[in-house]
Amino acid sequence: MTEKNMEMECCETVEVHEELLKIVNEKMPPEELLYNLAELYKVFGDSTRIRILFVLFEAEVCVCDLARALNMTQSAISHQLRILKQNKLVKSRREGKSIFYSLADDHVRTIIAQGLDHIEED
Repeated sequence: MTEKNMEMECCETVEVHEELLKIVNEKMPPEELLYNLAELYKVFGDSTRIRILFVLFEAEVCVCDLARALNMTQSAISHQLRILKQNKLVKSRREGKSIFYSLADDHVRTIIAQGLDHIEED
């Protein structure tokens, strides 16, 4: 962004709106919570993890199915699933010798759906 563009985005006068700032400061979550939120959104910044979440958006599957669907190795899928699980975006259940993965809850489904809606807007 050029200096000229930055100037156009600033207020013409230096006037602090104390009441507005008071409201904002009262509503602002603690710094640690904002940090954790930023870390969560970083997890969505990897296209492989997004692809995995999209598969899980449709069905509960095992690592073998994910690897086949995404044309990746089981090792690579397992690595990404570990990150998704650590961030409470996916959950797993054991059935015999197989482990099946699914979205952790409806919040994850909502985040994905709203993200898609946002980028598909005109």
